[in-house]
Amino acid sequence: MPIDALSSEMLCWRCAAGELLVASSDDLEDLGDAIGQERAIAAIRFGIEMPRAGYNIFALGPEGIGKHTLLRRLMEARAKDQARPFDWCHVSNFEDPRAPRLLQLNAGRGAAFRDDMAHFVEEVRHALRSAFESDDYRTRRQVLEEEFKETQDKALEDIAEDAKARGIALMRTPVGFAFAPIADGKVIKPEDFQHIPEDERKRIETDIEGLQKRLQQVLEETPRRVKALRDKLRELSDQVATFAVGHLVEDLRGRYADLPEVVRFLNAVQHDVVRNVAAVAGASEQAAAEDASAAAESQDGHPLFRRYRVNLLVDNSETEHAPVIYEDDPSYDRLRGRIEHRAEMGALLTDLHMIRPGALHRANGGYLILDARKVVTRPMAWEGLKQALLSHEVRIEPLAQTMGLISTVSLEPEAAPLDVKVVLVGEREIYYLLAQLDPEFERLFKVAADFDERIERSGKNNLLYARLVATMIRHEKLRPFDAGALAKVLEHGARQAGDAERLSTHMESLSDLLCEADHLAAQEGRSRVTAADVLAAGDSRIYRLDRVRERIQEEMRRGTIAIDTEGERPGQINGLSVMQIGGLAFGKPSRITARIRLGRGELVDIEREVELGGPLHSKGVMILAGFLAARYATDRPLSLSASLVFEQSYGGVDGDSASSAELYALLSAIAELPIKQNYAVTGSVSQHGEVQAIGGVNEKIEGFFDLCAARGLTGSQGVLIPRSNVKHLMLHTRVVDAAAAGEFRVFPIDTIDQGIELLTGVPAGERDAEGNFPEGTVNHRVEARLRVLADRRRAFGTHGAGEAAT
Repeated sequence: MPIDALSSEMLCWRCAAGELLVASSDDLEDLGDAIGQERAIAAIRFGIEMPRAGYNIFALGPEGIGKHTLLRRLMEARAKDQARPFDWCHVSNFEDPRAPRLLQLNAGRGAAFRDDMAHFVEEVRHALRSAFESDDYRTRRQVLEEEFKETQDKALEDIAEDAKARGIALMRTPVGFAFAPIADGKVIKPEDFQHIPEDERKRIETDIEGLQKRLQQVLEETPRRVKALRDKLRELSDQVATFAVGHLVEDLRGRYADLPEVVRFLNAVQHDVVRNVAAVAGASEQAAAEDASAAAESQDGHPLFRRYRVNLLVDNSETEHAPVIYEDDPSYDRLRGRIEHRAEMGALLTDLHMIRPGALHRANGGYLILDARKVVTRPMAWEGLKQALLSHEVRIEPLAQTMGLISTVSLEPEAAPLDVKVVLVGEREIYYLLAQLDPEFERLFKVAADFDERIERSGKNNLLYARLVATMIRHEKLRPFDAGALAKVLEHGARQAGDAERLSTHMESLSDLLCEADHLAAQEGRSRVTAADVLAAGDSRIYRLDRVRERIQEEMRRGTIAIDTEGERPGQINGLSVMQIGGLAFGKPSRITARIRLGRGELVDIEREVELGGPLHSKGVMILAGFLAARYATDRPLSLSASLVFEQSYGGVDGDSASSAELYALLSAIAELPIKQNYAVTGSVSQHGEVQAIGGVNEKIEGFFDLCAARGLTGSQGVLIPRSNVKHLMLHTRVVDAAAAGEFRVFPIDTIDQGIELLTGVPAGERDAEGNFPEGTVNHRVEARLRVLADRRRAFGTHGAGEAAT
């Protein structure tokens, strides 16, 4: 039965401007919710409301579909009902300086605490300097030092007087004390001492020995007295320091009495100031000796001052509700925080004030949005994120240390408790790969929000889509779009979806179209955007990207790439494929040829043999062998050897959309019937000879049409497509207009028989009651040719066997 070409109305859905019942986009209300994303919205709301651990969200779908915008809107709406999270501060750990402690304060109090401690440091510096420069301190210190001196001098004086009474003098020498006999108040010289009577000399020597023992006892007690003096001086310093800083600390304790951890830190600060009062006071005197600017620098830079200051890690004083954070560079350090260093005297130094927060700290108590592809491609970022979510805490640790690359001593700050809802945004492929390859993924990301890239086109959805467009127009501050422009935008949405019964929800490309149309309207001086502006914007975008398509078409017109659009050739057909280069997809006609000969049923796919054919293409070729054997060789072996090839194909070939064209070429070669070259074919085929739907049908038709139009349309040219693809047709106006004028045709095909009949002009033929095809039909010719090949193969085999027996 003859197949009729599709009418021009069936080649593209056209939206009537009056269908929207508005004059322009100004007449449409804003759209509150995202259109067509009910499933994703339900998943997101469930995820953000579920308080249990592990119910983090993975938003999956194509790029540019509006996932980020929708996620932020829903999360910010939820966050407004949630309390502000805590502030987090790092303070010194005086027991273990390598492990700074982490304090939690209510939102806004962290900054106040930091400022209070900075003021405290300044006050301590002045208070200690004043206290230790006071007359009272100097007097009390002098009394203690004089008491020590008097005690020491009294012991020496007693020894000296006793020695004098015995005629011996106690003398101070550069190397210590010494005793010497005296006579008439003068020291006896050694040579004179020898002339003294022996009894007297022995007495003097005995007395000197006794005095030396007493002196030795006094000198041995000196360190004890010195230590006692130091203890008394330290006690005095502690008393003075406690008096000087006690009221300052007490004032802070009163302000933060409701925070036990802060009070504990303040107690530790007071104890540390008192314990290190000499060093602190010395640093204060050093700062006071410098000018004002240098003093400020010294105060901030001296470790004994910096140790009492507070590092405000997370400040939520300006936050009104739970945070919603998007981290666009989710590296390990930017997720978990980092410890910075400064160079001094050729060494790298750090302290608690150089600890910096990560996105997990800033989002703690709220929501964190991350791009999945960036997370999994940054070194250790994915493992770091998982570790934080599994342990419910975030620990700041250098990446090199985590990986065991260095063993340098560094800070080990106390980990922060983690309560955050993480949302990963990425393509479906990443989600499925993580689910398959990472056993911890589904434990941590239990909620999948699957975004749909298209919605059903209906009267209700058309209006919702128009409202979406109007909302985007106002958001981008564009000119109003009149009814005709809105209708063209809807048609563009259907073309983007590749389906006349669907509309694309790819927000980025839609926004680009609106902005470009607005720009063209501005160049023309129009106050409103018209249908012509929308069409021109779409064509302009294609023109910017289609240099490669034009060059391919040019080479086809010049005959460099051999494609016939007229005449008839056996075993040769025009197949159609789609090329994707950058953001542009376009159709490319390809010559497919088939050759047959006597053989054993082999069907050689030359593309596969040279490793240019993909698995799907090879599958399609293997289906052809099954179709031929089942239809034509049920009672005898398939006795041909056939080869199929894409002529002038120098790249990879994949997909099964050319399998019907390959089968037509094969049937033509077997039946020795020429195929009309004014047709091109697309469609996959089943083993039963059914023509099945394929992708990119619009681009494929337009690719062959453009070549025919360049050579001159004759009215006989056309494309055969699967009937199941008719609903996908959203062809360009140039193709629709040519079809309306009878210059180009598109045929819907259900079976291989319908297609071969159209391509050859010969009836395909059906088996009669006796199982035979009518004579002269395509199927009869194919079967007859295969029977001849089978007979020849059998005769060849018999002849060869007879010769072997002889």
